[in-house]
Amino acid sequence: MGCPMRGVRAVTLCLLAALALSGCMHRAAPVALVQSQGDLDSMAYGRAYGMAPAPTAVAYAAASMPVAYDTAYHLDAGDRLRVVVYGQEGLTNTYAIDAGGSITMPLIGSVPARGQTPAGLAAAISGKLRGGYIREPSVAVEIEAYRPFFILGEVAAPGQYPYVPNMSVESAVAIAGGFSPRARRDRVTLTHTDGSGSMRIVVPMGTSLSPGDTVLVGERWF
Repeated sequence: MGCPMRGVRAVTLCLLAALALSGCMHRAAPVALVQSQGDLDSMAYGRAYGMAPAPTAVAYAAASMPVAYDTAYHLDAGDRLRVVVYGQEGLTNTYAIDAGGSITMPLIGSVPARGQTPAGLAAAISGKLRGGYIREPSVAVEIEAYRPFFILGEVAAPGQYPYVPNMSVESAVAIAGGFSPRARRDRVTLTHTDGSGSMRIVVPMGTSLSPGDTVLVGERWF
């Protein structure tokens, strides 16, 4: 009888264990904090760096807007201007700023342009025309072509080239035929001149250029 009793006891223990497990399955699990995938990644791999937000329409528009020099740009020798005097075909023409920094127009002669903005020059022309020539002149000045930039040193074709708005040092090097085999390719020396004088600085390749700037590409030493 000992063996059958042990068999019954074993079956009874198995049934009790099954009932206990069934009760656990129906018991509410402990509440756990639900974490996002980013939180889980940060727990597993360390601090997570969030992705940058998608650019807005305004950001796209700002990025696509060209840099305009026409309003605040200061004129100098080599700039070519389109001067429009409304209703006066004999005065409307293209004028180049000469080495002395002036343009020469019919009736009024020489008008200083160096250091002026296009709007400032238009006002100066209007003032001269108003002094005995045209009662109420209406004048507009637009930049037809900017003065050139210069690139020297270790490029394939150093020299003077027409300036194009939004240029960088890198695009200037490309226009000059690219680097020579001995060129230093990470930075250049840029000389910039404005109303406050000239400055010479070492800049990276992505630096913007202005009309009249001089880029010097140096030689590497290894």
